[in-house]
Amino acid sequence: MRVMGRRDLLKSSAAVAGAALLGGQAAAAPAKLRFRYGCSAASFDTNIEEAIRVISRCGLPGIEPFRANVINYLGKPLELKKRMSDAGLTMISCSDGGPNFSTDLVDPAKTPQTIKDHVAFARDFILPFGYCDHFKMNPHATVNGRPTDDQLKAAAETLNAIGQQTLEFGIKFSPHPHVGSLVETEHEVRTLMALTDPRYVFLVTDTAHLTLGGMDPLKIITDYWPRITEIHYKDTAANLRGNTKLAVPTSGPEAGGHGWFRNLGGKDSGGVDFPAIQKFLIDRDYHGWITLDLDASMKEGKDMEETIRINVNYLVNTLNVDPKTV
Repeated sequence: MRVMGRRDLLKSSAAVAGAALLGGQAAAAPAKLRFRYGCSAASFDTNIEEAIRVISRCGLPGIEPFRANVINYLGKPLELKKRMSDAGLTMISCSDGGPNFSTDLVDPAKTPQTIKDHVAFARDFILPFGYCDHFKMNPHATVNGRPTDDQLKAAAETLNAIGQQTLEFGIKFSPHPHVGSLVETEHEVRTLMALTDPRYVFLVTDTAHLTLGGMDPLKIITDYWPRITEIHYKDTAANLRGNTKLAVPTSGPEAGGHGWFRNLGGKDSGGVDFPAIQKFLIDRDYHGWITLDLDASMKEGKDMEETIRINVNYLVNTLNVDPKTV
């Protein structure tokens, strides 16, 4: 008897799930999608080599690190690109932050350095990969309390300046609304999007962060569809389905969402309607990336590889994803 490999298991699982849904009839073929799936390297700290090995073993074709994850490769992006390529991985994008890097979008004394650092990172590190078309960044919290509209206007001007310059070499600058950051509520998201130039500033949407911030992620994706460059999939607790207010504490370690995220198909999940979002993306012929943006708070007593596999299983068994796209 031949031992089933990972691909066989995934296909078998998808077929069984589909047959169950159809009352024992032959399962519909998994959807062959134009978009691909990857995973964040956020939980691996500076051990990007281990992140590459684990994500590759899980069968995902994309990886998205933060600048802090790749700090040992800042001056040698092509070496990292080769490591990823040898493992069958594509870098989706690389987020900002980390040491010796300015993230202040508001203070006029600091924003010139913020602009310089972001443009240089996009040009010197992301661009050499040759296939990354966007720069995902987090709007780090740099004001006391929630930002005023004037502060959001200042942030928009900074983002416009960065985006105009990165677009000159083909990279779309894409803020990621994030609880605990400068932009976490619906008012802040919509104000920032209204104040930024759609030619220069795009958007990465995260289903969990939008839900925790009091938004319907599908509504935000729909409303800003022409500006969407990437989508992050992660869930929240089931009782947050339809949440309309900020759900996380305003200070402390949980302000950034840690402890509030759930795995797709994991314990107490269901806050996000992934089948509806998946259908929308298929109907719109989306051909960007979906990133499983997982962190250490989601491990549920397991290691990171097991955690990633929980989410991959949901993609295959519930969303009926063709394993080849995973």
